[in-house]
Amino acid sequence: MDGPTITPDLPKAKNITGFHGLRLIWVNNPATAYGAGLALASAMLCACSGEKPSSYQGYVEGEYVYVASPVGGRLERLLVQRGQTIEAKTPLFELESDEETAAKRQAEEQLKAAQAQLADLRLGKRNPELDVAQAQLAQALAAEEQAAQQLKRDEAQFQAGGIARAQLEDSRANHAIKSARVRELSGQLEVSRLPAREDQIRAQNAQVAAARAASSQSAWRLDQKRVAATQSGLVVDTLYREGEWVQPGSPVVRMLPPNNVKVRFFVPEAVAGGLKPGRKVALRCDGCEAEVSATVSYISPEAEFTPPVIYSNETRAKLVFLAEARPSLDSAQRLRPGQPVSVSLQ
Repeated sequence: MDGPTITPDLPKAKNITGFHGLRLIWVNNPATAYGAGLALASAMLCACSGEKPSSYQGYVEGEYVYVASPVGGRLERLLVQRGQTIEAKTPLFELESDEETAAKRQAEEQLKAAQAQLADLRLGKRNPELDVAQAQLAQALAAEEQAAQQLKRDEAQFQAGGIARAQLEDSRANHAIKSARVRELSGQLEVSRLPAREDQIRAQNAQVAAARAASSQSAWRLDQKRVAATQSGLVVDTLYREGEWVQPGSPVVRMLPPNNVKVRFFVPEAVAGGLKPGRKVALRCDGCEAEVSATVSYISPEAEFTPPVIYSNETRAKLVFLAEARPSLDSAQRLRPGQPVSVSLQ
């Protein structure tokens, strides 16, 4: 009597890392399992025979550039679209800048005021002010001359006994006062022609430097409202729409420059020992009309086990090393991140 058929409780699909890093999938479908078994058997035969594979599987990876502004604001204009290839210095986006424009204008006017004050300190008084001082000096000279003549007459009269000594002393005192006034106005005129004191000029120079720094800062903040690309590349995505508020430092455009495209692939331990940066490799991919030339740029110093095993002389063949290669700038535009490729050493 036939008993019930017992079917093992297998998961629908399970990833298992097989010999030499091959990824296997166990499924309930007999045809799929048979095909996977043939692939595993072929890989094991190649490994046992010691034949080195002619190519290694890898994938394309992109190092994206996230373009942002250090200052926030409402997104006023978005000047690029997804999928667009742009050149360096192409405008990307603009944020509202009314406040920054007013601050820049204010800083510029303050700088002009500080510079004008410095120039005034260096020049001394104005010509009309000097004319007034010169007129006052001329008046004082005339008064001194008049006092000197009066003193001379009084001295003669005193010798003749015509006046008292008190009147002579008054004439001498008046002449001394007029002479002192002349010396005072002469000194003021000379001071009026001189610039300000050195300490005042140094202080004003510091004010001018501070105003210039504030003007430069306001100009920089205004420039950050209009962001352009620093290098050519592909616009992968735009992360905001016009009218939305953008926080400071929040990316607005995601770009992929051609020199940020690379290929990552794994090579066994026996091959990694002779692989050096600068070696040429050939890339093949679905949809590529011809091979893409690339140059090895990096080999990982650390090995990876696949599957995880205890290290021994028998299992070191399972070691693989990560390597990276970068295509030329022209060839990089033909590759897309995530695209599987086949890598052949040259």
